[in-house]
Amino acid sequence: MLKSTIEHTKAIAPSELIITPEGAIYHLNLKPDQIAKNVIVVGDQYRVEKISSHFDKIDHKVAKREFVTHTGWYKGKHITALSTGIGCDNIDIVINELDALVNIDFETRLPKPTHTELNIIRLGTSGALQSDIPVDEFVISTYGLGFDGLAGFYDCTYEDDEQSLKESFLSQISWPSDCNPPYFVRASSMMLDKFKEGMHMGITATANGFYGPQGRSLRLGARVPDLNEQLNKFRLDHHKITNFEMETSALYALSAMLGHQAVTVCAIIANRFSKTYSEDYNVPVGKLIKIVLDRF
Repeated sequence: MLKSTIEHTKAIAPSELIITPEGAIYHLNLKPDQIAKNVIVVGDQYRVEKISSHFDKIDHKVAKREFVTHTGWYKGKHITALSTGIGCDNIDIVINELDALVNIDFETRLPKPTHTELNIIRLGTSGALQSDIPVDEFVISTYGLGFDGLAGFYDCTYEDDEQSLKESFLSQISWPSDCNPPYFVRASSMMLDKFKEGMHMGITATANGFYGPQGRSLRLGARVPDLNEQLNKFRLDHHKITNFEMETSALYALSAMLGHQAVTVCAIIANRFSKTYSEDYNVPVGKLIKIVLDRF
């Protein structure tokens, strides 16, 4: 799994770690005692309430911009449901700030001597890139394939399997040299084992947009118009690319670098090859919420 060296010997400046006068982290508007170690992240802010409606007790409800947080208890498990909004840029904010809440002392602005590990699962919706994955079924992401470029802004080292996948990808796919270089990051094996039962497994491609970056054209032509066809054919041993969304690669990269356990599970609401779309995607999303809560 991707690794990074974290070194801080001086207090983190107020310009870098922004804490409100109330003692909350800036974007999420959360205080350290308002999150659990088990975190469900969703893109849609209205999905948070669908998750917390199953809670036996809700301790905290906090909202700022697209970031809505409900923390409470489900069958004895302390769980936070948090909306990220769309895209890897928002994941950069959310994961860094979640980590700060548990691993930085807000008084001294120094990392705590003991690291706290979070279990983070992204519960999302996605489009399938393999014709044999029907809509309304679920995919769990073994790797994130990033087209977003975010990991390139961090000092990190990739493992051999992640490097091999990248080399194979570049040998099989006609990737424009002036686009962001792709990268692969492995899921947490612990989280994968906990949640994978009954789900399709495969690599999730993460785009930095919904239209051109995912091979869609409305009035603008896509740079790689056959991108989905190329992704569909990619193979390395048993690995194949199963679906397309907009957050997983950043989630996996930042979580791995910061020492957290992360995995993505998605309800498939469209299949880009069978050209099908879910009749009511709220039904599989509702089922997936219950599955994730129970397996936590």
